[in-house]
Amino acid sequence: MQKEPIILNIESATGTCSVAVSRGDKLLHLREAGKEFDHSRVLTTLIGDCLKASGLSLREIDAVAVSSGPGSYTSLRVGASTAKGICYALGKPLLKIDTLQALALGAQKDTPGHGGYYCPMIDARRMEVYCSIFDRQNKLITGAKAMVIEENSFGDLFEAGRKIVFCGTGAEKCQSVLTSPMAVFRPSKCSAANLPSLSNQQFKSGNFADIAYFTPFYLKPPNITVPKNMNLLKA
Repeated sequence: MQKEPIILNIESATGTCSVAVSRGDKLLHLREAGKEFDHSRVLTTLIGDCLKASGLSLREIDAVAVSSGPGSYTSLRVGASTAKGICYALGKPLLKIDTLQALALGAQKDTPGHGGYYCPMIDARRMEVYCSIFDRQNKLITGAKAMVIEENSFGDLFEAGRKIVFCGTGAEKCQSVLTSPMAVFRPSKCSAANLPSLSNQQFKSGNFADIAYFTPFYLKPPNITVPKNMNLLKA
């Protein structure tokens, strides 16, 4: 009988950083940072604590899974570099997990009787979100895109009788705009607890990322502002 893979799962796409150790689909232990956007300081500590609670060493894991985006540029880079470093050092395979798909899966677990679509949203600037749409089997319907939410957003789906569960860090700010009775809002956040079933599937199918060339899916370039006094530097 084939043993279930032990996977270290890293979620760092948004403000909340978390780590989970899983065996197959089963979550063994979860650790989450208590402070937002503190990834570079706490991630390695979370990994060590989670492994210790699981009674495992880093060498005993079979793979590392990392939430690959979209999300915060800096946050994704921290998770990706940490995951790649572990894989390089120990010769372990790397698994990249769609951040929005994992977020949708978490919402599906919370709404088992819902028969419509799921729209995970990650907060961007102002009324913009990164989002995609999945059905209740977690099959992708609409790919990830940056979208400015307006009153008529998703109107074609609402008019077609599709209920949509909106979830994630970007959903809350859209609740006052998307007022259709077909819109359902679930408070949720990105968590490594949502990764195990997806990472297990990818491991068993041999769907490994190329460690040398893997980069997160940023969707949009970072928002870099130029200081107002930049002209002084040119003087």
